[in-house]
Amino acid sequence: MDTPMYTQDGPPGAEAPTSRRDRVYVLLREEVLSGRIAPRTRMGEVRLAERFGVSRTPVREALARLHSDGLVERRDNGFYATVPNLAELRDLYELRVTLELRGISRAIEDPTVRHDRRILAAELERWELLRASPPEPDPSFVLLDEQYHAAVSRASGNRALTDALISVNHRIRRVRMHDFRTADRIGSTIDEHIAIVEHLLADELDAAYRAMHEHVGASMAVVLERAESALTHMALHTDVF
Repeated sequence: MDTPMYTQDGPPGAEAPTSRRDRVYVLLREEVLSGRIAPRTRMGEVRLAERFGVSRTPVREALARLHSDGLVERRDNGFYATVPNLAELRDLYELRVTLELRGISRAIEDPTVRHDRRILAAELERWELLRASPPEPDPSFVLLDEQYHAAVSRASGNRALTDALISVNHRIRRVRMHDFRTADRIGSTIDEHIAIVEHLLADELDAAYRAMHEHVGASMAVVLERAESALTHMALHTDVF
C-alpha cells in the first residue's frame, strides 16, 4: 500500500530526522504504521539495510526502538510488526472515543473554552474540496482522517488531549486503514467531517458532540466487527519484504 500523504521523512509537520539512525527509524516506523510491512513478514536486518542504503547498525537500533515503542515484536527468528488483538483494540477504540468527545465536552462545560475558528475553517475548506472531488478508495485515506481528527482536537485547545489522540490513532492505524476500501465509506466520512466542523463553527456544541459520537462509533459491536474483518484481511495479506 502506498501512502502518498506522507513525505519520505515522516508525517506532515514532523521534524526532519537529524542523523542516519533517526532517518532509518522514521522511515521504518512509517513502513510499519502504514501497513507496508505485513504482520507475517520478517524484518530482516540485511534486507532493510539494503533497502535504506545503510549498514545493519542503524537498522538494528531502529528495530530496538520500534520494539520499545510496542510497534514490533521479537520472535525466535526475528522482528515482526505488532498487531493488536481484539481485546486490546476494544480498549484502544474506547480510549479514542473518549479523547475525541472530551475535546468538545470541555467547551460545553466551560463557556470560556473556545475552539480555534481558524483551524476549523481550514478543515472545512479542505474537506469541502474533497467532497467536490472525492479520492479513490484507498487505505491511505486513513492518514487524511487522522489529520482531520488531530486538527479538530487541536482546535479545542488542550494539547495533551491531542497528543494522546494522535498516539492512539497511530496504534490502531493498521486496522483502521481497512475501513476505507469503498467509495461509500469515503463519501460518508467526508460528509460527517464537514457536518462536525459546521456545528462547531456555529457554536452548536451539543450537536457537534452527538455527531462526533456517532462518527467515531457509538456502537462498540460495529467497531469490533470492522476490526475483526480488518484483522482477518491482514492475516491473509502477505508481502515479500
